[in-house]
Amino acid sequence: MLYSSTYISPLGTLFLESNESYLIGLKNNYWRQHSKTSLSSSPDGSKLPCIQQTKKWLDIYFSRQKPYFIPPLSLSGSDFQKLVWQLLLDIPYGNLTTYGEIAHLIAQRRGLKSMSAQAVGGAVGANPIAIIVPCHRVIGKHSNLTGYAGGLKFKSKLLELEGIGAEDLVMPKNSRFLETPLDAID
Repeated sequence: MLYSSTYISPLGTLFLESNESYLIGLKNNYWRQHSKTSLSSSPDGSKLPCIQQTKKWLDIYFSRQKPYFIPPLSLSGSDFQKLVWQLLLDIPYGNLTTYGEIAHLIAQRRGLKSMSAQAVGGAVGANPIAIIVPCHRVIGKHSNLTGYAGGLKFKSKLLELEGIGAEDLVMPKNSRFLETPLDAID
């Protein structure tokens, strides 16, 4: 059975989904509205230990501190997606990497000459647990602030929370991820 809960963050309401033992989803309202799943009929999971731990993690994160633990997560996807998501968990708080750097790392691990940065981008984009699995810390080459299912303004705000200034990043002029202003995300 799936359970849901909400968390009121400084950037708007976040929606948490659990399978009772593990967190399986964390999205903002914009991301949730554009995803294929709906949490509206799920029973309240606010009292579940994994949801309580997730909220504690978010409290620490939104107080501009590096959380010292990871709540129990269950990531469902292909082996490639799971590998990419594990590499995302290895990106230190307040640091950035690129899709190309992740692709290069995977190619090295697998003994390949190269790996597609677009394939990595697809796996990053399929990440079901925002913020905790830090897909917001992945940018394009040349410091391009690229796609984020929760909206680029939300991604930019998460990076600012971690001390990464948006002035160092190149915001795309035309992107479907820019269509919603941050104050409309909630």
